[in-house]
Amino acid sequence: MYLGLDLGTSGLKGVVIGDDQTIVAEASAPLTVSRPHDGWSEQTPADWIAAAEVVFRALPPQVLKALRGIGLSGQMHGATLLDAADNVLRPCILWNDTRAFAEAARLDSDPRFRALTGNIVFPGFTAPKLLWVKVHEPEIFRKVRKVLLPKDYLRLWLTGEHVAEMSDAAGTSWLDCARRDWSDDLLAATDLSREHMPRLVEGSEVSGRLRADLSIRFGLPAGIPVAGGGGDNAASGIGVGVVKAGQAFVSLGTSGVLFAANDGYRPDAATAVHTFCHAIPNTWHQMGVILAATDALNWFAGLAGTNAATLTSSLGPLRAPGKVRFLPYLGGERTPLNDAAIRGAFIGLEHATDREAATRAVLEGVSFAIRDCRDALAATGTRINRLLAVGGGSRSDYWLATIATALGSPVSVPVAGDFGGAFGAARLAIMAATGAGAEIATQPAIDRTIDPDPALIGAFDEGHARFRAAQSAIRGLT
Repeated sequence: MYLGLDLGTSGLKGVVIGDDQTIVAEASAPLTVSRPHDGWSEQTPADWIAAAEVVFRALPPQVLKALRGIGLSGQMHGATLLDAADNVLRPCILWNDTRAFAEAARLDSDPRFRALTGNIVFPGFTAPKLLWVKVHEPEIFRKVRKVLLPKDYLRLWLTGEHVAEMSDAAGTSWLDCARRDWSDDLLAATDLSREHMPRLVEGSEVSGRLRADLSIRFGLPAGIPVAGGGGDNAASGIGVGVVKAGQAFVSLGTSGVLFAANDGYRPDAATAVHTFCHAIPNTWHQMGVILAATDALNWFAGLAGTNAATLTSSLGPLRAPGKVRFLPYLGGERTPLNDAAIRGAFIGLEHATDREAATRAVLEGVSFAIRDCRDALAATGTRINRLLAVGGGSRSDYWLATIATALGSPVSVPVAGDFGGAFGAARLAIMAATGAGAEIATQPAIDRTIDPDPALIGAFDEGHARFRAAQSAIRGLT
């Protein structure tokens, strides 16, 4: 059996699969986010360890005893700062923290960053956060001896090793993504060196062995391998079998992701598309990323005094976009805007606007933002032959119909099951423990496919044009 641990923003999830890749056990523990100032988003790394302990204790002892490997998945871009004794120096600055926008712009103005990483330096990436710490918390910066991504701090607890893997490291702005290695020049530009960085492995390789004291404490076999794992989206790509060119998935989680696998490295930073290493060797992937997907729907549900499921369950058949437009930029936006300052808006509200109309506008706004991502990927030459839908938002057929019609592309929904980051991490554990390759990352059986509504494609094209006009109108307003 193999355990996949997925360290998300809202919780840690553990999934155990057997040799046949069926799920035999799972457990989870919640996490909270601290937002002490506008644009800030932090977590305490000790909470990740406490959550892992909850997960290990919740899994059946007979399952833990049979484990042969562990894989890791996790939220990307977080800056976990350690001193020489591996003590945490401050709360981790998370992926959706935008305080380092000025530092990001400074680094992005250096042409070496786009040339070597293949990406814009976004405020949420790791490197600008270190510059922010240097400027605003210089005493902490002077003590930094290691910079770890969130899941790699969990790995340190599991193995005692400072290790990162390619897919997560690609989101730091320090990785030469073509060479799959740290760039000494980019590290020096942030007053760091290779010594501050963890050792690099591929996601399917062994990164270390489980510490003996943890084996005894939780009843796990001694010295089982811990795989390199993957950033959350790359691990999800492994989980749903998106490992070859033409394959893609749309993830409707807290953030929204349009993820496409590539068999070569084809960056185009100006599109604001993320071009990262995949979690398996000699493979890359591209992502269009929006910062608020189900986050936007949950925000509106709270405003309306209900929950997301209630909002979406009574919408009926798909309707053409109405007068109300929603811009889902609650905390800035990545693809294609690269704008940390932009904020969301409802436009076109009138007396006739009711809760259902506003709900449809939220779903449409997120869907149009995903269409912007699709167009950005297409500008790099990436083509999508098959689109899978995953994440909590994929439970809404109305939302999926909205996306299918907005993109003019069928959206397939896997059979019931968990094929996300934890499942992908467990698959990477199999690869590390057995030497298997990407061939085990097959795509799941499809439960249903939702086709675009041909009668509404024109209306959604017009709706997207109005969305883009509203997007232009609100830029610069805060």
